[in-house]
Amino acid sequence: MAELALPETQYAQSGDFSIAYQVMGSGPLDIILVPGIISHIDYQHELPGYTQILRRMARFSRVVTFDKRGQGLSDRLADVPSLDERIDDIRAVMDAVGSRRAVLVGFSEGASMSVLFATTYPDRVSHLVLFGGLARIADLFPPNWSPAAAEERLANLVKVWGNGAFLGNVFASDASNPEAAARIAKFEKLASSPGAIKSYIISNRRIDVTGILPCVRAPTLVLHRATDAQVPVALGRRMAAEIPGAKYIEYPAGDHAFWTGDTETVVGDIEEFVTGHREAGDADLERILATVMFTDIVDSTRQAAEIGDQRWRSRLDQHDALARQLIERHRGNLVKTTGDGVLATFDGPGRAIRCALSFSNAAHQIGLPVRAGLHTGEIEMRGSDIGGIAVHAAARVMSQSGPDEVLVSRVVTDLVAGAGLRFSERGSYELKGLPGKWDLFAASA
Repeated sequence: MAELALPETQYAQSGDFSIAYQVMGSGPLDIILVPGIISHIDYQHELPGYTQILRRMARFSRVVTFDKRGQGLSDRLADVPSLDERIDDIRAVMDAVGSRRAVLVGFSEGASMSVLFATTYPDRVSHLVLFGGLARIADLFPPNWSPAAAEERLANLVKVWGNGAFLGNVFASDASNPEAAARIAKFEKLASSPGAIKSYIISNRRIDVTGILPCVRAPTLVLHRATDAQVPVALGRRMAAEIPGAKYIEYPAGDHAFWTGDTETVVGDIEEFVTGHREAGDADLERILATVMFTDIVDSTRQAAEIGDQRWRSRLDQHDALARQLIERHRGNLVKTTGDGVLATFDGPGRAIRCALSFSNAAHQIGLPVRAGLHTGEIEMRGSDIGGIAVHAAARVMSQSGPDEVLVSRVVTDLVAGAGLRFSERGSYELKGLPGKWDLFAASA
C-alpha cells in the first residue's frame, strides 16, 4: 500500500557548502520559497498550517523549499554569508532540481534575498512574490537607536535563545499558548545556535536593497498583513511603491508567518498572479492531509449496564468534556462524538499522538479505559464531517488496540521521527477492507 509521506530532504552543492532542500508537487511551474532569518525544512512540517499551504501551492506548481547556508539542515558556517553568497544558494537549489526559470516567493528576510536574485539573474525569475518583507533591515529598529541599546538587546536575545521569545512576534497570535510556545522554542533550537543567530542578526543589520528596487523587472506581487507584529505594514507598502508596476495586497489581519491565518486567500492571490486564474476555495477544502484520531471506551456496554443510565450519562459527559479540552489544547478539530468515543483530526501527527496519550491517561483517571487509533492520510471534507480511506484506516487501527493503548500506523511513526515519542512494535495486521498488511505501533511519551 502506498503511504503518504513528507518530501525527502536532498542536498544541493553551493560552492563548498551543502544546501538542504525539499520538493513537493509536480505542477507546470516552479515556486522557490526563500526563507526568513531561520528555517528548518523538516521540523517546519510540525508547525500548524505549514505542510497544508505547501500542498495547496503544489496543486498548481512544483514547490521547492530550502535552508540557506548556516541554518536548519544545511551546512553550518564559521562566518555569516553575505547577501550575495546567500543568493548563490537559491541558484544552486534551482540548478539541482533542474529549474531554469521559477517564481520566487520571498518571506521576511527572504524578500530582500529574492529582490537581489531577481535583479542579478532576471532571466531566471518569471515572477516575484514578497510576503511580509522589507527592503532595509535597519528600518525595524527605533530611530536614533544607540549602538549600546542595540548591543544590549542582542545580548539579551542570545541569552534566551531557544525559549521562543525571538519568534514571538512571528507567531503573535500564539504567544500565550503553552503548546505553541514549546513548538516555537524547538524551532529556534533546531534552526540555529545562539552564536550563529547573533552573527546573522549583526550581518542582517547591513541589508538594504532599497537602491535596486527600481531595477526589478519581473512582475511583482507584494503581500503584507496589517497586523504583522514583526515587520510593520508600512515597510511592506514602501517596498511595493518602489518596485515598478508592483501589485500590492494588504490583508486586514494575521501574523507574520505566511503559513498561519487565512492561507487560502494568500495562496489564491499567488496562484492568480502567476497563472492567471485561481482554484475555488471549496475545491481545495474537499481533500486535505490530516492525522485522524479515533477513540473508543473499552467495554462501554458492560460498564453502562453495571452503573445504570444516569451515572453512565454523567461519566460520558465527563469523557466528552475531557476530549474537547485536550483536542483544543493540541490544536486539533473535534469532528464528532460517537456515543462512546470521538473522531478528531490534526494537522500535525506529533500533536495528535500527544493528544491521544493525554486523553487516554485522563480518561483512565475517571474510570474510563479508552483505546485509540491514528493514521495520517488524505481525508475528504463533507460539510462538518469527514470521509476517505484515512478515516477508515484510523478506525481499523483503533480496533486492534487494547485498553489505555494508543496504536498508530507506520506512516505516523515515519512522520514524527525525532520528535521525542517512543513506539513499540505490535506486529503486522490485515485490516478489514484495506489492502495489504499494516505494521502497527504502540505510542508512548
